[in-house]
Amino acid sequence: MRAFEAYRDAEVLVLGGGGFIGTWVAAALVHAGARVTVSARNREAALAALARHGVHCEVRAFDLAHPGEAARLVAALRPAIVFNLAGYGVDPSERDEELAARLNAGLVAELAENVQVKSGWRGQALVHTGSALEFGQQGGDLSDPWLCQPTTLYGRTKLAGSEALRTISLRRGVRALSARLFTVYGAGEHAGRLLPTLLRARSSAEPIPLTAGLQRRDFTYVGDVAHGLLRLGALHDALPSRALNLATGSLSTVREFVETAADALAVDRGRLQFGALPTRVEEMSHAPVSVRALETAVGWKPATSIRQGLLDTLAFERRASGS
Repeated sequence: MRAFEAYRDAEVLVLGGGGFIGTWVAAALVHAGARVTVSARNREAALAALARHGVHCEVRAFDLAHPGEAARLVAALRPAIVFNLAGYGVDPSERDEELAARLNAGLVAELAENVQVKSGWRGQALVHTGSALEFGQQGGDLSDPWLCQPTTLYGRTKLAGSEALRTISLRRGVRALSARLFTVYGAGEHAGRLLPTLLRARSSAEPIPLTAGLQRRDFTYVGDVAHGLLRLGALHDALPSRALNLATGSLSTVREFVETAADALAVDRGRLQFGALPTRVEEMSHAPVSVRALETAVGWKPATSIRQGLLDTLAFERRASGS
């Protein structure tokens, strides 16, 4: 793809590159010919995750919770572009307010202050991954990236990071943006999430307890998210808003997703116990997500259907396990 040609031989730093989405981004960059360095909490785990994608790159273990670590890493590597996928609070067990503020907001500000415009690189200097939870209780199509009412610790601190990126990048005159992600699914998700639960269910005959599944979400395949982030990183111009939505623009209920997954994974629908679990109180309610800004910026939007994304996930898992 022409957008990916920009990365050939470019020095790229991926923070959080050992995580679910970060691994996909790092792998896509390696395939695009970039010279990739990954920063991860656990070096060995990150190397193993990248190996599942069939790629290898330099991985450094850095504790980004310590102020100044990211700045030192950027100064040492002098990358053309930084992709920031580090964060804290997606896992329900992550509830340390100080750590959330540091990793979701302070780290982003530190990066925005220290990334440099490198000679010969025409893309963004920093691409940060934001979250749908920054919008919180804001309704409508979420077309205004700064009309937000976050209600969770994660949403509030992620919004603070996006705001810091906007303020600092505008002041410094560097190209940087925040890409708001919605419900991303695919190979490599945390074991406690919905799709990994369904994948494990293939090896048993037990009932599968679920919520009623009436909540509507924008399910976006992780491969599309990685490609979208690379397309955004290659943008020559700065976005005036400094933020946009990276999503499909279509909503499906959780029940529809689960039933489609059950069919794709050959799981008996009779095992699906909808309503056995309570719905989370922080569930958002909004219209189909506006992706006009994304389409205007890169002439593209995620197009992988849920069924195809699930089949691709199953194929990936089979390749990675050698089965």
